[in-house]
Amino acid sequence: MSPQNDLAALNAKLDSLIELIARAVPTAAKEPDWAAADAFVWVPEPGDLHPVKKVNRVEIDLLCAVSRVRDLLLDNTRRFARNLPANNALLWGARGMGKSSLVKAAHAAVNLEISACDLKLIEIHREDIETLPRLMALIRSAPHRFIIFCDDLSFDNDDTSYKSLKAVLEGGIEGRPENVIFYATSNRRHLLPRDMIENERSTAINPAEAVEEKVSLSDRFGLWLGFHKCSQDDYLDMVRGYAAHHGLEIEDEDLRAQSLEWATTRGSRSGRVAYQFIQDLAGRLGKALS
Repeated sequence: MSPQNDLAALNAKLDSLIELIARAVPTAAKEPDWAAADAFVWVPEPGDLHPVKKVNRVEIDLLCAVSRVRDLLLDNTRRFARNLPANNALLWGARGMGKSSLVKAAHAAVNLEISACDLKLIEIHREDIETLPRLMALIRSAPHRFIIFCDDLSFDNDDTSYKSLKAVLEGGIEGRPENVIFYATSNRRHLLPRDMIENERSTAINPAEAVEEKVSLSDRFGLWLGFHKCSQDDYLDMVRGYAAHHGLEIEDEDLRAQSLEWATTRGSRSGRVAYQFIQDLAGRLGKALS
């Protein structure tokens, strides 16, 4: 074998080695362009924050039947935006009652209400919770305040990623950064299925301690906001509010009858069902929703 061939073979092996090392070493996260948007989505690979130019949200005044929890979350968000003490918030309860809509609406409302406020909203997907420490490291020294938002947060059997979330929220040697607050929505008050908690109670050597370990995750949220199924009157208020906001011209009796029939066919009443009815009504009236 000639020296040239030996050198070529060596270079090929070095190139392969460099490629393997590059795959093994995580790419350093680049500094986000904070001016690009007020909201971002965390993409753990390669560690980027993707700006969201137009957030899918409704105006906070349209969130009917949740005025008490709305005011509590707004107040908590205002205090956080003003560098005052505020709590992580868990919005839990009935499906379709505006939990995630309230988080997004409160973020927008506070940014409009407080002059010079530059509050950023970052959504992290449930399946990426284990990468939360990397996200925290990225934004810890940023010159902004951040709401980290996880929609439909819950944990199943054999899922240990909840321990990472516990450490980030309040534990760990560094603790939660002062410029970060965590808002989550869930259908479960304790974020874990009942059968998972009961299984721990029945199989553990010390049942009380095992259950305490599981349910203590929700204790990391200082603010618990419960959302319950709405009454018929609340449902009709939601429908009327959406219809007025979008300028749908229809007699109130017709609106009432049609919306109740729609809820009956769905087997439930909620803010989501009300908005789905409004979408159907607007389509039938030939009216585009703004």
